[in-house]
Amino acid sequence: MNVHARALIDRPPAIHADGPAVARRLRPREPVFCFSPSVLAATVARFRAGFPGEVSYAVKANGASVVTAAMAEAGIAVFDVASVDEMEIVATTAPGARLHYHNPVKSRAEIAEAFAVHGCQRFALDDVGELAKILEVLKETPPLELAVRFRLPPHGAAAHDFSTKFGADPRGAVDLLRLVAGSGHRPVLTFHPGSQCTRPDAYGRYIKVAGEIASAAGVRLAALNVGGGFPARYRDSIAPPLDAFFAEIAGSIAAAFPGDRRPALECEPGRGLVASSMSLLTRVKLVKPSRGELFLNDGIYGALLEMSQAPALAPHYRVIRDGAAHDGPVRSFIAYGPTCDPLDRIPGELLLPADIAEDDFIEFSTVGAYGAATATRFNGYGGSSMAMVESVFSQ
Repeated sequence: MNVHARALIDRPPAIHADGPAVARRLRPREPVFCFSPSVLAATVARFRAGFPGEVSYAVKANGASVVTAAMAEAGIAVFDVASVDEMEIVATTAPGARLHYHNPVKSRAEIAEAFAVHGCQRFALDDVGELAKILEVLKETPPLELAVRFRLPPHGAAAHDFSTKFGADPRGAVDLLRLVAGSGHRPVLTFHPGSQCTRPDAYGRYIKVAGEIASAAGVRLAALNVGGGFPARYRDSIAPPLDAFFAEIAGSIAAAFPGDRRPALECEPGRGLVASSMSLLTRVKLVKPSRGELFLNDGIYGALLEMSQAPALAPHYRVIRDGAAHDGPVRSFIAYGPTCDPLDRIPGELLLPADIAEDDFIEFSTVGAYGAATATRFNGYGGSSMAMVESVFSQ
């Protein structure tokens, strides 16, 4: 988690109605994340009511302290962390929460600190070398939960495919699961169907193989973690409702783990929980009407990075002028960020009011996930603030 993300204001001083109200009252020069704890709480409640198991939060999606604190207030008691730095964020904002260290690659020092300093009881792995490292560092500890991560060939319905980087193949997962069980630690299986997964049956496919892996290994799982991947609402991404995902998971678990073989079930969404709770308020710095170009105070080196990575992650947007949504006859514009790098361009073109002008604002929806977490300070840009709002622009 970078310094920029952690530097976001913990408790903004006022609650505004929405993005236009923030623009009208603050007239901000830097980008502003408009965050609604009530929207986040409603999303958490929906997951906890519908998912047939325990819901945790993947801190990597947004580690701002105000977000992790709001997660804890909404009832999240388990946090998926990828580093000891993320553990420190959780310790500060959600003391007493359980930690799942599900990054499959860790140094010995990180493993030791996670256990000794932060009391972490869950460690993931996808390789025999990583397992040996964990067993060596934690050889004097009571039984812990060791999660074997496995992967399957890509299914083509996710914005980011995790199988290219992490996960043992099913045969390797069988061997690892046997080694974990033989070590005296509690065996767990975990997978990730890919970020912004739009096919419920992708979860069913993984769960079926998870049952086969556990059966072939002759191991009874302490838990099965189905990862994250649950989709948020973006402009060009069509996905079934969350209930379809929950129903697929429940039915697949019953089929793959009949009777008393069923393990405890977990999920660890990041994007699915936090994306819709924030919008981003950007300010127009310059318009070149003859060239159909405009320049914003944020771009792909800032909170809009994901727009350059996958078309499915393009947010909705609107123009704000004089503290109110502004429309009218439209035309296409090429939109650039504030840096001097020509790569700092929002993909495609934005359809905006033809009279858009300097000091108007453009508000982008669905930036709660990875907007703050991946922003840089390239060229001295990337600074931002946060404002609390009652409702968030979503289109």
